[in-house]
Amino acid sequence: MTVLPAPSGARAVVVGGTAWHVVAADVDPSWVAEQVAPDPLARPLGARFLAALADRVGMEPGVVDAVLVAPPATAGTGVDLVRAEVDHPRVARALMHRTDVRIWATPDGCGLLTLGRGVAGRWEVSVEVDPAARGRGLGAALVAAARSLVPGGAPLWAQVAPANTASLRAFLAAGYRPVCAESLFGS
Repeated sequence: MTVLPAPSGARAVVVGGTAWHVVAADVDPSWVAEQVAPDPLARPLGARFLAALADRVGMEPGVVDAVLVAPPATAGTGVDLVRAEVDHPRVARALMHRTDVRIWATPDGCGLLTLGRGVAGRWEVSVEVDPAARGRGLGAALVAAARSLVPGGAPLWAQVAPANTASLRAFLAAGYRPVCAESLFGS
């Protein structure tokens, strides 16, 4: 396990994958080691450790998200998108956790896509589909389109709540692959 200072703008981030974890927080590394000692493979992203870390940093943890990544797209977006300025909870969340946020919407306003720099400066995407337009493949089209919007052809990352199975299926169908899990502690 690695313990690093908290990233700029966040109180803490805990990231973990197969047999590894990184705790990025302004806490004593020996305290982290003591807290996770009973089960260093599972405990860093477990509720008990996240609650203890929340007490230390003074900020509640977010959900433990699955983190997925996709390589750059080789073709255009495949869905009509226009640059947008909208007041939407998805945009507010992106602005809280990301910098250089860019927003697109479908011309009918049923689909929303945000792209910005998140953890460690990586390009991250989030999408929202109006409830009346769900179940028709728009979410999958948006996450596929996002890959061609990344400046410089960088990989594109996404955090998906595991219980949001529709979103998880859309990202997997668009070629994203799970690489780890993480919990963000706010900006």
